[in-house]
Amino acid sequence: MINVSKLKKGIVLDHITAGHGYRVFRQLGLDKLSDVVVLMTNVDSERMGKKDLIKIETDLPLDFDVLGLLDPGITVSYVENGVCVRKAHLVLPEKVTGILRCKNPRCISQTEDVEPITFHLVDARTKEYACEYCDARTHL
Repeated sequence: MINVSKLKKGIVLDHITAGHGYRVFRQLGLDKLSDVVVLMTNVDSERMGKKDLIKIETDLPLDFDVLGLLDPGITVSYVENGVCVRKAHLVLPEKVTGILRCKNPRCISQTEDVEPITFHLVDARTKEYACEYCDARTHL
């Protein structure tokens, strides 16, 4: 078993669906950080069977909407002096703004310069969102 040292200060992204860790890693731009980042894949988990895990040895702003879209089961733990001081459990966001693009070629957002588009969650089970302008459905 690989032994990764205890995090003194930073962020732990836990309970990432097995195989999705690298996607989260790239989406957050962690490959561009100069700080230590550990990506562990297929880690044994009692609750999930297998999971991915990311440890980041720095503080950085995280967009919980993006993380929730990528994998709503992620747990975000903030660590200071080796102790978890705050924990957030993500969920699929009810609405997202400026992240998704409408795929409907007839939508006004395709031809006009509009403010960032807001999408509203229609069905959490299927991860389906609707465009605020044309109500076109987008599956994640």
